[in-house]
Amino acid sequence: MGKLFPHIYDRAMAPLEHKRFKKIRAALISNATGKVLEIGSGTGANFPHYRFVDQVDAIEPDPVMMRQSEKRQKAAKVPIQTYLAKAEKLPFEDGTFDSVVGTLVFCTIPEPKKALQEIRRVSKSGGKLLLFEHVRLEHKSLGKAQDLFTPIWKNMCDGCHLNRETLQLLEQSGIEIKKVEKHFNGLFLTIECSL
Repeated sequence: MGKLFPHIYDRAMAPLEHKRFKKIRAALISNATGKVLEIGSGTGANFPHYRFVDQVDAIEPDPVMMRQSEKRQKAAKVPIQTYLAKAEKLPFEDGTFDSVVGTLVFCTIPEPKKALQEIRRVSKSGGKLLLFEHVRLEHKSLGKAQDLFTPIWKNMCDGCHLNRETLQLLEQSGIEIKKVEKHFNGLFLTIECSL
């Protein structure tokens, strides 16, 4: 199913997007300023929410998802340039970006610590990192269930780790966490950081 996943992503996510995710994305992205890097832009679900930024450089490692983002890219209110690239090796100069946005992406990055190093490298000092991610639940038995299902889920959903502990990864990378907001009883978090 991994190769099928990019083709069905928008349809599979539509109920959550319409009910909650669209508002969460809009609120988070409203904090982005200046020149923005988006990590793992997928099918461009964030593109309509960029309003008051100079431009967006969006990376996506999956060519199918990147092609699916073209319609949203063209309809965006700000200039958006997409790149076929991975978060672990960003094709940008040091200190380029004022803000970095990532939504529902850190669960799939094979080397998240390396990606965070790259994000810090390409960001200006004092820049913002804005994330919306699903994470391993703190509830003991539910967290263990996520651990149990992650290997199967990764194969079905393009490498997605149900149990990724993104807050710990940020702390271990020395990134300053400014604000964390829980959604869906802590399964999803919005995280605002200073770089």
